[in-house]
Amino acid sequence: MKELVELIARTLVDHPDLVEVNEIDGETSSIIELRVGKEDIGKIIGRQGAHARAIRTLLAAAGGKYRKRFTLEIID
Repeated sequence: MKELVELIARTLVDHPDLVEVNEIDGETSSIIELRVGKEDIGKIIGRQGAHARAIRTLLAAAGGKYRKRFTLEIID
């Protein structure tokens, strides 16, 4: 999942070298922390949160395969 979020984030931003993804793994759930450059936060979130919502939807769908819940946190 970490690689999926990293690939999507690097595609959306202007400065892909500033993208950092960290996964905190638990037994039934995982938290994926996403950090990008300050000027790229808006591109990750999208208009009215559309991009962030889409990434979270992909994580929820893929989480069913692993029987785990994934939470995306965008850290500024």
